[in-house]
Order: sequence, then structure tokens, then C-alpha cells
Amino acid sequence: MRAAWYETTGTASEVLRHGELETPTPKVGQALVRLHASGVNPADVKARSGWLKVHENFSRVIPNCDGAGVVEAVGRDVEKSWIGKRVWVHFSKENPNGTAAEYIPAALADIHPLPANVSYAEGACVGVPVATAHHIVLVDGSVSGQTVLVAGGAGVVAHYAIQIAKLSGATVITTVSSPEKAAHAKAAGADHIITYREAEVASRIMEITEGAGVDRIVEVDLGANMALDAKVIKPNGVIASYSSTSNREPVLPYYAFALKGVTLHLVQAYVLTPEKRRRMFDDIAGWLAAGALQFTIGRQFKLHEIVDAHEAVEQGTVMGKVIVDLG
Repeated sequence: MRAAWYETTGTASEVLRHGELETPTPKVGQALVRLHASGVNPADVKARSGWLKVHENFSRVIPNCDGAGVVEAVGRDVEKSWIGKRVWVHFSKENPNGTAAEYIPAALADIHPLPANVSYAEGACVGVPVATAHHIVLVDGSVSGQTVLVAGGAGVVAHYAIQIAKLSGATVITTVSSPEKAAHAKAAGADHIITYREAEVASRIMEITEGAGVDRIVEVDLGANMALDAKVIKPNGVIASYSSTSNREPVLPYYAFALKGVTLHLVQAYVLTPEKRRRMFDDIAGWLAAGALQFTIGRQFKLHEIVDAHEAVEQGTVMGKVIVDLG
């Protein structure tokens, strides 16, 4: 099979390779998926670069967590009815068997039915971004009737967080850096969009909320935005953060949050209780079947362009998911 891989962490151009590997055989409890599309996430490039330090003990890693394709074979103890089904796939970033390959063996917990109304490229968008958005918006229960601030509304996770907050009955405020990104956030359904290079964000949020502040914050970079978050979060509000890329070890302004009784959640979408995990996949399945989610494919690459695909994510200039087409 054709695949991409790396044998040591480092820059994309230095360590990523592509070529032929042996086609795997599904083991007990696994399905063999013929992939049509592989999605590249920031977590994938951080793992490959060594930033996350998760692949230091593997001799070979196939990158990328997300993908979509068709089940072609099953191992023992897996119902043959899976064969021929369209599925979307997600692996944890710690798994050395990623989706940048024509075939992958996957446990049933890692594959999910893909409705006919969702393309393979769109299916490769679901795993990390949609699951993270679901968890981060709903980690503390319903947001119906609440005001939610989504930081960086043109980002991939934020794009779905806006949609899920709206589907869940919230009013959504978001921040962006340009008119182009404002249009992207508006298309996702944001009610109020603040271009932070043109307005003082805290003042504008308090104006929109008539001085009350926001009930919840979906935070893309906790280290960069804690001062703003402390100003605009309501008493007893929730800040749920899924990254702190600008500062891996931010210093917490403890009393700015404590005096408001703020709940701070550090979110990883696949570190969930079984009950929350079931609810997440049930909700996602319902939205996919109903065509309720809007997908944005930022750029598509071929497998032999895997270096370009990873570099496009690292550069941060693409709006939407970067997809590797496995054809």
C-alpha cells in the first residue's frame, strides 16, 4: 500500500517520507479500512515535530489522526456486516498507526458510520475538530440561552464550536483578525464578530452583553488570552481551553478567576467518561445524518505532497481543514 511515515521527529521536510509499505491485516476486534481521505490537524504536526513528545518510543509512525473510507475486511470477533460500510475514523495522537495510508486496521471504537450525504473529505474533518468542539462547548452541560465567546472564530475547531453552540441554543460572540475571517465566522453562524485588530475586545464584549459578560469561553490559546478572559467572564462562568500554543506553561492569574468563582476546564476530547463519549458520538451522528454541520475544506493535497500538507497546517494560513486525498 502507499503510505507516508516518519521514523524520527523533526521538521516535515526532514523526516516525512512516502512510498510502499506492507498492507496490514486486521487482527481480532479490528476492521481494515480503505481510506479515501486523511485529515491533518495541528496536533498531528505537533506530534511529528516532537513538540508533544508522544512518538519518541516508536520506530515508525504513520501521521494524522483523522480519515474516512470504506471497510474492506474484518478480523475475528467483528461482524461481517461492517464490510462495505462508509466510515469516518479517528485515532488518538499517541497511536503510531495514523491515516496517511491507503489501508489502516482500526478497532471498532475508532470507526463510526459516515452518512452518504457526507463526502470522504468532509468525513476526514470530523474526528479531532468536531469532537473537540462538542466537548469544549458542552463540557459543563447545556448552553441553551447562554452567551458563549469562541476565541479565534476562523480556526478549524472554533468553526465547529460556533456551529455546535448555535445548534445548542446559545448566542455566540467570536473574535477574528481580518474581514475574510469574519466572513468565515459569520458563515458558521456567529451572532457577533469582533475584529480584534480594529476594536478593543473586552470593551466590545461588555457592550454586546450590556455589561454582564459571557457565560462560557471556548479558548484556543489560554496563555495568550487569560487577561481578556478574566475581564469578560461572568461570575460562576466556565472557561474551557483546548490549547495554549503560545505558552506551554502559562502563569495563572489565580484571584482574577477565583474571585469570580470561575471554572477552568482543560479539554482533550478523547479523555472522556464512557457516558460523555457515547453522548458525543450520538450527537455527532445525528448532526451528520441531518446535514446540520457545515464543513470547510481549506486545501487538498496528494499523498506524495504530505510535506506540503503538514507545512500548510504549521503556517496557519489555511482557513478550513487540510486534507490528504488518498483517492
